[in-house]
Amino acid sequence: MSSLTPASEVILRHDEYFIGRRILIAGNLQDNISSEINAEILHILTNQYHYWLSFNKALGENAHYDLTLEKTVAAQCNILIYFWPKNKQEANFQLHNICSVLPIGSEIFIVGENRSGVNSVDKILKEIGCVRKIDAARRCSLYYCQLEKQPQFHLADWWNSYKVADITIKTLPGVFSQQALDAGSQLLLSTFQTPIKGKLLDMASGCGVLSTVIGKKNPNIKLTLCDTHAAAIRSSIETLKINGLTGHILPSDIYSTIEDSYDWIICNPPFHDGLKTDYTAAETIIKQAPNYLKPGGKFRMVANAFLPYPDWLDKAFGRHEILAQTGKFKIYQASKFR
Repeated sequence: MSSLTPASEVILRHDEYFIGRRILIAGNLQDNISSEINAEILHILTNQYHYWLSFNKALGENAHYDLTLEKTVAAQCNILIYFWPKNKQEANFQLHNICSVLPIGSEIFIVGENRSGVNSVDKILKEIGCVRKIDAARRCSLYYCQLEKQPQFHLADWWNSYKVADITIKTLPGVFSQQALDAGSQLLLSTFQTPIKGKLLDMASGCGVLSTVIGKKNPNIKLTLCDTHAAAIRSSIETLKINGLTGHILPSDIYSTIEDSYDWIICNPPFHDGLKTDYTAAETIIKQAPNYLKPGGKFRMVANAFLPYPDWLDKAFGRHEILAQTGKFKIYQASKFR
């Protein structure tokens, strides 16, 4: 868990206001600000499994990893501190869900970096209450609103779907490739022209598009999909289901919940954490991949051509090959020989 972010430092400029209050912290929380707030009750809702692992150690059952907020938790709180994510649609989804179950009269504090789009919050919450900016520092803005009207929230209204050939992809806000198949994943899928078999692990599965396309072409393959993002987990579940496939889908902090060995590991790994460029997850996926492959198993990934993955692949596997490339992307493959 990182030191306090600029957004958290802005919140703590007002820490006296939160003393003895019943607080819910949600959104793109990336640090341990909860330990700095002297609340009567404090709950954290995160849709990122790797952050939940840290929160759970400190808060136990008051740390919640979920796509949506439970009414029983919302009823205990009268203040929301919301950390704005980089994805505006995800913020819209989360705020509407949370405000639909928070008690009327609850106070809402929304903070985020200015470059993240937080300054559009007044448009998102215009039907909920009057939003005003109350602070600005560290290139962040802090907004305040009192919940005057609970919005209607139905999960079914937030689904998007699109087609990849005859396959239907289901996605929720905040999930990578929400609107259409991205070019990197398309290039990776183009390298699976011949039948494959065995067990396949899809790391950072997102909406499940890679596993679904491969699974439809190879009906005997056994699929495991994992991601840290709760919306990605739900999207993968729905994508497999609507295409008549089955698989093991689970939240994981990279390989933290993976116990099996596989014939294939595939991934289109992230290299951002929020707004920051961060290669940590991709590096760990690569370096630990041999531990989760069977002898002869293959690791195949797509990456932007400028990223430093070839050196990591050579250190982990001894060597690698390039199966396909464009001006922007490369498909790397490495095999476990021992």
